[in-house]
Amino acid sequence: MADPARRVDFHHHYVPPRHLEAILAQRESGRTPPWSPELSLREMEKNGIDTAICSLVQPGVWLGGAASPALARDCNDYGARMVADHPGRFGLFAAIPLPDIEGSLREIEYALDTLKADGIGLFTSYGEQYLGDAAFAPVYEELNRRQALVYVHPTQPKCCMGLVPGVTVSTIEYATDTTRTIASLIYSGTTTKFTNIRFIFSHGGGTVPLLLGRFERLASEKQDPWLRDGAAPLLRKFHYEIAQANHPGALDALLRLVPLSNVLFGTDYPLRPASEAVEGLAAYSFTDAQRRAIDRENAERLVPRLRGKS
Repeated sequence: MADPARRVDFHHHYVPPRHLEAILAQRESGRTPPWSPELSLREMEKNGIDTAICSLVQPGVWLGGAASPALARDCNDYGARMVADHPGRFGLFAAIPLPDIEGSLREIEYALDTLKADGIGLFTSYGEQYLGDAAFAPVYEELNRRQALVYVHPTQPKCCMGLVPGVTVSTIEYATDTTRTIASLIYSGTTTKFTNIRFIFSHGGGTVPLLLGRFERLASEKQDPWLRDGAAPLLRKFHYEIAQANHPGALDALLRLVPLSNVLFGTDYPLRPASEAVEGLAAYSFTDAQRRAIDRENAERLVPRLRGKS
């Protein structure tokens, strides 16, 4: 029997019709799993998920040019309608058309002020630009001013497609691209400059927990003012959801890096079944209180509108 519907899923994809058309037109191969709001709700009911805060599948809306701002607007409007049609069941990490700075600033204003989105969804890289790129500073200035919640999902890195025959990009490179963009953010000084942005990273932070020693060594070598205490204090300020990082090795590593209060529930539905995350948490040596924190209580601190629901 499913647990009472209390969980908040921070890694739950939605696939608006226009977005599906756009990404399928770009792909020579690959697939996008079947999705509809009804399929999401069915999966949520089976797995004790009260609210799913939805974001787009990779590669988002930047598909090569001038159509991206309009695609972001269409996807965000679709997401906002879904939130309104199913009160309390969905939230929205709105898309913005990075690396288009002006288009991104317009969409941040619309998404947060008009649509009342819960936050902004970014991807780990945009072509050859990672999130610490200085060109993105105007966007961070606005997100910082708004104390925005920013969810970061990996995408196909331009550097590393098809390196190992027979091994998909998602198997290795998605987690690695998360690590690259976290490194970009902390070593560039971006996260230290824009301290009001509340970042959430996918998949338990990728490979960052396993590379902490290397991160610390580079911090000591660089000797930048924002790294005077090392990399770990900066990494501990982020939040991390546990989709595909809900097995003992990943959880052990993550919990040695960050406090439990920074760990969030996530499923990666429809790319993964929600039961995978539920079962992974159930099998780990958490107390009931710790599971409640991951399932919901930590989420309520980040998204206050969730307090008192259910």
